[in-house]
Amino acid sequence: MRYVASYLLAALGGNTSPSAKDIQKILDSVRIEADDDRLNKVISELNGKNIEDVIAQGIHKLVSMPAGGAVVVSAAPGAAALAAGSAPAAAEEEKKEEGVR
Repeated sequence: MRYVASYLLAALGGNTSPSAKDIQKILDSVRIEADDDRLNKVISELNGKNIEDVIAQGIHKLVSMPAGGAVVVSAAPGAAALAAGSAPAAAEEEKKEEGVR
């Protein structure tokens, strides 16, 4: 992830085709040692591609991925009662707004 993030930082900085040296310089600035194999893999995969297109393709892939299981959130005992009590008030507020339009 650090290599991709560095590549994106370089691209956002105006470098349309960042080299391994450019990414290495970014990583060195935050004292991160780079693995040359991984760095070269990122360069070879992204070289010559439009970053906006790559991001758009990635977003499309993420949308089709399941997000995982359900998460149970425990609330304070009185929170459910407060939420239930505020529902009629919210509905009344909504009716008032409809009349104003």
